[in-house]
Amino acid sequence: MTTEIKSHAKVGVYVDASNISRNGGQRMQYDVLREFACRDHAEPLRLNVYLSYDEERAETNTVYRDKARAYQSALRELGYKVIEKRVKWFQDEAGNRYGKANADLDMAVDVLLQSENLDRVLLATGDGDFVQVVRALQNKGCRVETLAFDNVSEELRRESDMFVSGYLVPGLLPTRGDDYFAPLWGAMGSRVRGYCYHHDDNKSFGFMRFLVKLSPYLWKTDSRDSDSPYRTAFFHDSSLPEGFNVMKLPSRNHIFEFTLAEPNGKQPVATDIALVHPTPSS
Repeated sequence: MTTEIKSHAKVGVYVDASNISRNGGQRMQYDVLREFACRDHAEPLRLNVYLSYDEERAETNTVYRDKARAYQSALRELGYKVIEKRVKWFQDEAGNRYGKANADLDMAVDVLLQSENLDRVLLATGDGDFVQVVRALQNKGCRVETLAFDNVSEELRRESDMFVSGYLVPGLLPTRGDDYFAPLWGAMGSRVRGYCYHHDDNKSFGFMRFLVKLSPYLWKTDSRDSDSPYRTAFFHDSSLPEGFNVMKLPSRNHIFEFTLAEPNGKQPVATDIALVHPTPSS
């Protein structure tokens, strides 16, 4: 068995909060994101969250103001620095007002300047505008990881040293019906998310792969390896969502949420399977 990795790496986490919230990650747990970024006991040197804030709305809507301030305070308690991007209001030719609060430039400049002291950068965004930033960081010697949920730029996926779907990280996004009394992710009866890595078209069954713990060994996908953080679950095609085209399987791009039932053999059984990415309507 491989000994546990204890890294001396310095890590920077940069969260494009508006992009994440608009694209499936509205309930993302920032404490889990920090743990994931430092999964090899690395030191979180920078933890930046870029948030939009509408001052004009805050003046008249105390509920919005109080919620925004409470949210920012919660992030600061987790060790994040909150960078506020004020919403600016404009008017188009038809007289319609619209607001803009794009934090891309601020985030890009910060990560490039601060990367001088970093070994690894985690970008939480799916925005393809960061492709050039990824390349620049890599040319400076940084390893770049990207995490996002929906509407992720394919070029950003390819350019990153590692792309991880936020749906697959245990506990990063609550599962359906998740509550205090629910079994922990990976236990029998728990809801988890994973993807189909093997499918037998002739026998109409397959296997899901899912993460059970945060680990530096994300590249060890074979669950038979004792160091692998992954496990597998058996499923029959009849358990898949109604109307799902099984010819798309196996696929890393289709992410399912399912309940782990007691195993018939070695692997647990995936039941009550739902497609979470891409959404059925997309």
